[in-house]
Amino acid sequence: MINCIIIEDEPLAQERIKGYLKKLPWLHLVAVFDNGIDALVYLQTHVPDLIFLDINIGELSGIQLLESVNRSEVIITTAYHQYALKGYELNVRDYLLKPYTFDRFVQAVDKVKQQLERKETAPRSFIFIKTEYRLEKVQLSDVLYIEGRRDYRMIHTLHKKIMTLQTFRELETDIPEALVCRVHKSFMVAIDKIDSIEREGIRILDRLIPVSDTYRKRFYEIVTAGK
Repeated sequence: MINCIIIEDEPLAQERIKGYLKKLPWLHLVAVFDNGIDALVYLQTHVPDLIFLDINIGELSGIQLLESVNRSEVIITTAYHQYALKGYELNVRDYLLKPYTFDRFVQAVDKVKQQLERKETAPRSFIFIKTEYRLEKVQLSDVLYIEGRRDYRMIHTLHKKIMTLQTFRELETDIPEALVCRVHKSFMVAIDKIDSIEREGIRILDRLIPVSDTYRKRFYEIVTAGK
């Protein structure tokens, strides 16, 4: 079963997606939002498997919301083709241009289903990072933490530092949350490399890494999961 939410401000568009979902029993609708603010509040404490996301959803746009989404698969649903490139830069699974058919909808959700099945059946011990003109293999057991530096992400490992243009969203999609999780808009940390959790943040070696309110609850759920 794939749990999904709809973020869409047009009632007719909401009903279209709901109708399509009813035809696919392996998709379970858990929430519907007609604006980005309420959706953002929900996503701070929930991680649905799949989000159907419109672009124009009021005060907070779909693109802005997408930049803050953690590990959910995303299918953009919009009438505006000009956002396609930006959507794919942020690693959406598919882009449905309104009005779309049921067949096209099925094609999009099948991509999500296949991706989620791959995650479940083949947990990875390494990832490939795009850096300069090559893909560099990084063992997840070597990662200490990942730091955001403007347009770049710096991956600090036991042996070296690797700079990449890959987004946090791309990295979160590729890396199991139980191994390396997001704790701040500018940081991900390797759970097994944490030396201590202090009032000021997380200490890994000589670095004190902040924990923001957005990620605090989920972080503590992960670190206490084994208790």
